Amino acid sequence: MPLLSLLPRRLGFVLLMFLLALTGCASHDMKQYADQTPRLDLAQYFNGRTTGWGMVQDRFGNITRRFVVQIEGRFSGQQGELDERFEWSDGERQRRVWRLTRQSDGLWTGQADDVIGQAKGEISGNVLRWQYTLAVPVKGRTIEMQFDDVMVLIDDQVLLNRAAFSKWGIRLGEVSLSFRKAQP
Repeated sequence: MPLLSLLPRRLGFVLLMFLLALTGCASHDMKQYADQTPRLDLAQYFNGRTTGWGMVQDRFGNITRRFVVQIEGRFSGQQGELDERFEWSDGERQRRVWRLTRQSDGLWTGQADDVIGQAKGEISGNVLRWQYTLAVPVKGRTIEMQFDDVMVLIDDQVLLNRAAFSKWGIRLGEVSLSFRKAQP
């Protein structure tokens, strides 16, 4: 007899949700990328104009939206700003302005108007892991979703990004995005 069938229904559901949440907390050992090149310098890559092309997929792999994002980045000292302007396939336009701060040893923090609390990032070699909670408008209401982005610098112009998003530790979908740095 399966273990969950021995538990009261509500307790079984809570236990199942807890186990799913634990699997969503698996850590990424960023040290494994330390020797990977080319090395990612966030301020250098995003300073100036960058274009991104992406798609959103639900947890079943269905493509639900596509977008193009134009980014204008400005960095000075330990501070930076990314002004992102999204054009979605359904005609929606959206703007997000990230305010970034370089910490120590490859660590970054960031804030934006639709980000709850503070985003945290870590760079190792050619990889950035960026984690934050985003207030996402869905059918007339706002849902707070956790995002876990992994960005990989391919060469001096191309950066690939995969962002898994979840709620209560349950994976809801993924955003795939490729960036291309504008030529000076």
